[in-house]
Amino acid sequence: MKDSEEVQILQDLVSINSVNGNEDAVATYIKQLFGEHGIDAKIIPYATGRSNIVAEIGDPTSDNVFVLAGHLDTVATGDLADWQFDPFAAHIEGNTLYGRGAADMKSGLAGMLITFVNLADAKVKLNGRLRFIGTVGEENGAMGSRMLTEQGYADDVRGMVIGEPTGGNLVYAHNGSLNYHVYSRGVGAHSSMPEKGVNAITNLIKYVTAEATEFDDAPVSPELGPLVHSVTVFNGGEQVNSIPAKAELQGNIRPIPEFNNEAVINRLNETVDRLNQEDGVDLKLHVDYSFKPIISAQDSPLVKTTKAIADAEFGHPIDLQVIHGATDASEFTKSTNQFPVIVYGAGKWYDAHSLNESVDLDEFRHVQRVYEQLVKQILA
Repeated sequence: MKDSEEVQILQDLVSINSVNGNEDAVATYIKQLFGEHGIDAKIIPYATGRSNIVAEIGDPTSDNVFVLAGHLDTVATGDLADWQFDPFAAHIEGNTLYGRGAADMKSGLAGMLITFVNLADAKVKLNGRLRFIGTVGEENGAMGSRMLTEQGYADDVRGMVIGEPTGGNLVYAHNGSLNYHVYSRGVGAHSSMPEKGVNAITNLIKYVTAEATEFDDAPVSPELGPLVHSVTVFNGGEQVNSIPAKAELQGNIRPIPEFNNEAVINRLNETVDRLNQEDGVDLKLHVDYSFKPIISAQDSPLVKTTKAIADAEFGHPIDLQVIHGATDASEFTKSTNQFPVIVYGAGKWYDAHSLNESVDLDEFRHVQRVYEQLVKQILA
């Protein structure tokens, strides 16, 4: 495939508005692109306007399955007036492409699609199956990867690459992510007679105070560092002269293997239960979603092979890194099948979700070539 065609695929993907909830257009584009090159792809609907997609090339009888995976959605753009260029114009300035999803993660998606097309067009013989998985909703709940895992698409996998932006460096581990609500129920009353009511905000603040120290005894992971936790959303009250009967908050926690998701949920429940012993306190915990932390051994064949290829491709040693975000890997690895996962892609991690999101086109080209060489070696 010509360089101009490869860049055009990236531009096409960025120009599709797939802000979380509108992924079907990307899945349809991928199915058409693959079809033009003789690659069968299956669209798997999740909801109206939202579809996952799965495709394979190679030996259909083989149980040696290697996966390139990524999400089709992006986060919202925010105020369009704040952007230097239209976020869906896929504008190229110099050697940089700008747009929502340029880094997170349509550059990774494009590199994976190009890899499939190049291998199919060249009729490269693969000793196994190469599977592409594109998911909905990674940016807000990972319901696509959860759905496909439940349907068995990770049950035969020997290794997986998630194409999130890593700047061409190799991420072998990342934190989990756990989102939760705490609801506080009180009794409404006129603010001139607060003793007649129960202030839901006051009681919810008791949780915020407890939360500040409730994980102080959590160990520190040698790979991922400390468990990170924050209360990030707080809502309560309706008008200034009424005692609030309802309040709620949301929190986010980044679990580590040494204090995992189960331990986190147990601690949250313990804190809420303890506070509910106080007079008038009525708190309820709800876990919204729970991604587990991921670690692949630095000396695993997948990590070592990818690093050797990338070192040669970039002309210098790339870094082995950890990140404190979470990815679809947290859902895929809930399969009873155990397999190594790495995160590897173009675009800078800090550029994800940012205003004027962008990707360097040379980095994009290098990463795509790493994908292609990796597949050839893994499925040699």
